[in-house]
Amino acid sequence: MHKIIGVSFFLFFLFSCKNSAEEVVMNNLNGKWNKKSEQKFDFKIADAQTPKNIIFVVRNNNDYPYSNIRLIVNFLNQKTKQKSTDTLNYILAQPNGAWIGKGFGDTKETLFQYKLNYKFPENGTYSIGIIQAMRNDNLPGIEDIGVKIETAKP
Repeated sequence: MHKIIGVSFFLFFLFSCKNSAEEVVMNNLNGKWNKKSEQKFDFKIADAQTPKNIIFVVRNNNDYPYSNIRLIVNFLNQKTKQKSTDTLNYILAQPNGAWIGKGFGDTKETLFQYKLNYKFPENGTYSIGIIQAMRNDNLPGIEDIGVKIETAKP
């Protein structure tokens, strides 16, 4: 019995360790995302020469009424004020209605690739703003939205 507890603790510790080359920032939406509520994420890049992956993290529950989510993403270099805007569509459920995200209980977490092997133009502070672009003014079932930035694997 003690071995099972020890192994369980070790596995929990191993999987909960975060790679020092990644940063995840989450915003809690409490199950409703207003169309006018842009979710902002600011981050600093100190090694622009190293390619990064920018990944969106979406946590939804069973109240979410659609199989996809549309996002408007504003990407801003705060130093140069250079801004780009993308409209994206991501799939949250399989054709049979089963969520593709992982997790226990009603909440599922799905990771979506935004920019892979992206080289930032320079060191500095950047911002990502995300707006939901679905039909609902108050989109139900979205618990959290986040941005994960990790060093790209060679």
